[in-house]
Amino acid sequence: MMNREQAIQHVNSSLQEGAELRRIVARDCGTGIVEAALLISKCLQIGGKVLFFGNGGSAADAQHLAAEFVGRFVRERRGLAAIALTTDSSILTAVGNDYGFDQIFARQIQALTRPGDIAVAISTSGNSPNVLEGVRAARKANGKTIGLSGKDGGALAKEVDLAITIASSNTARIQECHIAVGHLLCELIDEGVE
Repeated sequence: MMNREQAIQHVNSSLQEGAELRRIVARDCGTGIVEAALLISKCLQIGGKVLFFGNGGSAADAQHLAAEFVGRFVRERRGLAAIALTTDSSILTAVGNDYGFDQIFARQIQALTRPGDIAVAISTSGNSPNVLEGVRAARKANGKTIGLSGKDGGALAKEVDLAITIASSNTARIQECHIAVGHLLCELIDEGVE
């Protein structure tokens, strides 16, 4: 059990850890975030689309970011072509049953990706087999790949065209930074980064 004072200390410590990690992300990942926004912006300008995917909390992040693109982030603008590959339970269960869980994203990417589209793979460990298979399928389809990972980037950082790695082993803090990165991508694209 945690008493009130311990709880306050825990909250302060967690928030301070998150703030320090965001400073590290600003220092180490700022250029990568801009490069990712440029890739996505160019893709959308030529009529391409962005496919977001990940597992668990990263699946929720994929859905959140796709919603920001299709709906709006802050300013009114046309909807942007984005899809979360984590939302169709019929596809996920059919592909998982017929081809295996490792293929749930790869099969959708095979069906949906056209040359120049962008696959944004999200994995806190960087080692999720189904995320890696999705990246491989995107590359075979001549799509560009962006990876959001944590720790040392895992295998994902080595397989994508552009890796943004949150240098932490704390899954919750990595996920907090992933959504901050996603929001920055939305801001830059809304502002018309070139």
